Amino acid sequence: MTTTNLQIEINSLPLNLRQEVADFVEFLKTKHKNKPTLKSREFGYAKGKIKLSDDFDDPLDMFADYI
Repeated sequence: MTTTNLQIEINSLPLNLRQEVADFVEFLKTKHKNKPTLKSREFGYAKGKIKLSDDFDDPLDMFADYI
């Protein structure tokens, strides 16, 4: 539905229903504003929390035929 079509539909409503549409639009705007925003991620936040084994980069035995 285009903006023009929506405006025509709203204008064709009785005044009390137009007010309900306006209230609903305000509700949607408020609902959208209240969504929590993600904090920006800090570089190096997990440093020291993850440990890789010393042989992490060693080739796997199951792929020996392909190396």
